[in-house]
Amino acid sequence: MRTRQEPQIQVKTPAQLALMREAGLVVGRTLDVLAAAVEPGITTADLDAIAEREIRAAGATPSFKGYHGYPATICTSVNDQIVHGIPSADAKLASGDIISIDCGAIVEGWHGDACLTVGVGPISEELTALLAACELALWHGLAQARPGARLSDISHAVGASAQASGRYGIVREYVGHGIGTEMHMDPAVPNFGRAGRGPLLVEGMAVAVEPMLVLGSARTRLLDDGWTVVSAGGGMSAHFEHTVAITAAGPWVLTALDGGSSGFERLRAESRRPEAEQVKDTGAHQAPLAPAGAPPAS
Repeated sequence: MRTRQEPQIQVKTPAQLALMREAGLVVGRTLDVLAAAVEPGITTADLDAIAEREIRAAGATPSFKGYHGYPATICTSVNDQIVHGIPSADAKLASGDIISIDCGAIVEGWHGDACLTVGVGPISEELTALLAACELALWHGLAQARPGARLSDISHAVGASAQASGRYGIVREYVGHGIGTEMHMDPAVPNFGRAGRGPLLVEGMAVAVEPMLVLGSARTRLLDDGWTVVSAGGGMSAHFEHTVAITAAGPWVLTALDGGSSGFERLRAESRRPEAEQVKDTGAHQAPLAPAGAPPAS
């Protein structure tokens, strides 16, 4: 009888996490610039050029470009595209679209990875709620990234939040991951599941948490380009992601410019409001939920 082994999860020193923080800040600042650049008429190739310029100007290297042959600096997934959309000069954004922008950067061999979804000009109430639900689910998951928790506590928190927000499809084939000296490492971090399972989280671990929600069925289909994943039923999709480190002081969101403090404060404020009010008031964000600052005190 074979025993099932836990995945080997890379544990970083404080100095190594500091380098990941540098990479995370490059990613966070680049996403801020990209979110501000999104407007009707811009192409996803234009956004890719901006991203490469920002990352290289910061002295970092794009994580995605050349990864298993991927041809661009960022992933740009529009409307029913869920993840891994390839930027193109032919993909011009229109008012009412939504776009997920996934970005990664390397500093001295250490990676940061994050994603956000924004509207192109005014978007419908239904899409506004979708984006808000996905971002909220991300922050519920990040809040569980603490020493002594189990990996599936993150997964359960993401899934429970998404289900509480509405009847959204939770994508299962594409999940979060460990991150450090490689962009994708053990462990896989699903966006669903029971709490209290999987590896014990310890100081120095880092994972990328990334829920993807769909209006309607979460079934997916891979396009002929070998990269772009779309919703099989054509439902619009949102995708949010942050890289988070497990520290003695709690979750340190390495790709949030303030380390996650404003995102967690919003969670606390949300928990203090009546449940009916929480469900009703769901606003989308045009930029990452946590905008500027420093790591948690140790």
